[in-house]
Amino acid sequence: MRTHGTLTKWNDDRGFGFVSPAAGGSDVFVHISAFPRDGERPHLNELISFETEAGPNGQPRAVRVMRAGQPAKAGRQQRASGRSTRRIGLVEACALAAIVAAGAYGYSRFTASHSTGDTMHAAVAAPAPAIQFHCDGRKHCSQMRSCAEATQYLQHCPGMEMDGDGDGVPCEQQWCY
Repeated sequence: MRTHGTLTKWNDDRGFGFVSPAAGGSDVFVHISAFPRDGERPHLNELISFETEAGPNGQPRAVRVMRAGQPAKAGRQQRASGRSTRRIGLVEACALAAIVAAGAYGYSRFTASHSTGDTMHAAVAAPAPAIQFHCDGRKHCSQMRSCAEATQYLQHCPGMEMDGDGDGVPCEQQWCY
């Protein structure tokens, strides 16, 4: 049950004091941890409302202190909003983890396809129909229109400058990934 009272004694150095209940009776111990964490220190003759619980020594002590003028539901709303903020943080963390996992999976598939003969690009790039060509003096990748064309020129025309690393795959940076 919520009780009203006045903070009649306060030791700011030690963080505790005593509340005189408005209905009368003996003073009730109150610790700094019972006050709201709003950045405002308790001060003498402050009007507060509080609930009482038995302390470690069996004596009543004030808990869940609220300052005068603060709505009764504000403490609960602050705690509830704190929980929802943590829940949103958990959802965001899970979403971020899923995005990172998907990115890692995609990257591993990408690097695997490039290191095993480019199976992804081979499926996408269908073989071009046979093109009749003749060695017309083109020697560089920038002069080619496709990987198939560069490959044909590399295989059939002398003096090509499209296979920098000598592995038989032309234009690796531009056409033949």
